[in-house]
Amino acid sequence: MFKNRFEAGRLLAKKILSSLSSIDFKNAVVLGIPRGGVVTAAAVSQKLQIPLSIVVTKKIGAPGQEELAVGAMAEDGSIVLDHDLIRRLAVDKKSLGVQIESSRLKVKSYRSKFKVKRPKLKGKIVILVDDGVATGATAEAAILCLKRKKPQELIVATPVSSRDSYESIQNLVDEIVVLETPEDFYAVGQFYRDFPQVTDEEVKSLLHK
Repeated sequence: MFKNRFEAGRLLAKKILSSLSSIDFKNAVVLGIPRGGVVTAAAVSQKLQIPLSIVVTKKIGAPGQEELAVGAMAEDGSIVLDHDLIRRLAVDKKSLGVQIESSRLKVKSYRSKFKVKRPKLKGKIVILVDDGVATGATAEAAILCLKRKKPQELIVATPVSSRDSYESIQNLVDEIVVLETPEDFYAVGQFYRDFPQVTDEEVKSLLHK
């Protein structure tokens, strides 16, 4: 159980330092996934003393059940879909298209909100951080997006992940650093004592410190 996102980020940074001691952190950048992931990423950035930026992703909600994610989209249009869940919910192609377009507009809105300069990622060591990984859809969409930037290495770091997502992501990146992979995983928030909703203003403040 973590005290809050920031404390989890500091613990995560220590694990990164001990697990990846050969990394040239002078050539690294930390990217957080808004909103909650940016708080954790900020702690990692401060501890490792490397630049902080973001990669925008939004989940793709099921028709009529927006909180139930059937996939995710990243800022460059990269999409990850849970085809098994889509089949089980009997989501037709037209309805799915509407949901994807809705997510595309949300991603565009987010990008305009968080106008921040991001260094070129080609040849960089990119550390992608979120406050937790449940289904893995948003992380996988971000990974697809970032791979197109041709980083030297792509590392995913998160305080807690479901075991299924850990195994899936492990095959997509150079390294994955996780503090906990509990057997009983229902929601990221269950592993934090303090897990408030993060506001846009908080994200902007962290990015411009």
